Amino acid sequence: MNTADFLRRDFAYDEWANGACITAIRAGGADERSLELMAHIIAAERVWLERLQQRPQTTAVWPRRDLAACEEQTRELARLWREYLDGLTHDQLSESISYKNSKGEIWTSTIGDVLRHVVLHSAYHRGQIASHMRANGKTPAHTDYIHGVRQGFFR
Repeated sequence: MNTADFLRRDFAYDEWANGACITAIRAGGADERSLELMAHIIAAERVWLERLQQRPQTTAVWPRRDLAACEEQTRELARLWREYLDGLTHDQLSESISYKNSKGEIWTSTIGDVLRHVVLHSAYHRGQIASHMRANGKTPAHTDYIHGVRQGFFR
């Protein structure tokens, strides 16, 4: 499996895990903190895609969204990420992009590092959602990567 295929699989996992998390939030009653974190995951994924495409940022990093908006934007982002990754070559992964972070600081990172960050950042916050849900007596989604692989939830 080449690096681009590996990243496509990471993003397939991310799409599945985001969807599973939304389903668990819905089942648990869509509390404010879980929604806040899920909206942040989605917004951050969009912001990073826009940075990679060198486009202006179109959303706040911590927006307020309801569950239906989270679900709709998750589906849209999954399609946009697939399109982006399908147009990416192996050589581009080591290319650098410059961007402004949410504090207005200018940074430079490789495309490959940004892509890895997007998946790991989302997993980090899904873990926060799971901890929050458990602490409040709710059942979180089981979004471990290996669980998804074993169950054939993504390819």
